[in-house]
Amino acid sequence: MADNMRIETEQEDDGRWIAEIPDLPGVMVYGASRDEAVSRVKALALRALADRLENGEAIPQAADLFSVVP
Repeated sequence: MADNMRIETEQEDDGRWIAEIPDLPGVMVYGASRDEAVSRVKALALRALADRLENGEAIPQAADLFSVVP
């Protein structure tokens, strides 16, 4: 991938961490620590991208990831 998907994190008032990838709507998770939230949001992003691929949706973020050899 040419561009990285930006992960944004923030600590909530109750101490939990939230992580999200703004370029992938709905990819947002909570974690007990910042590291846990980042790890979990990466895993969710991969699942969301795989689901979109399986359903034939275009994924601009992965356009340069694969090439089909004739």
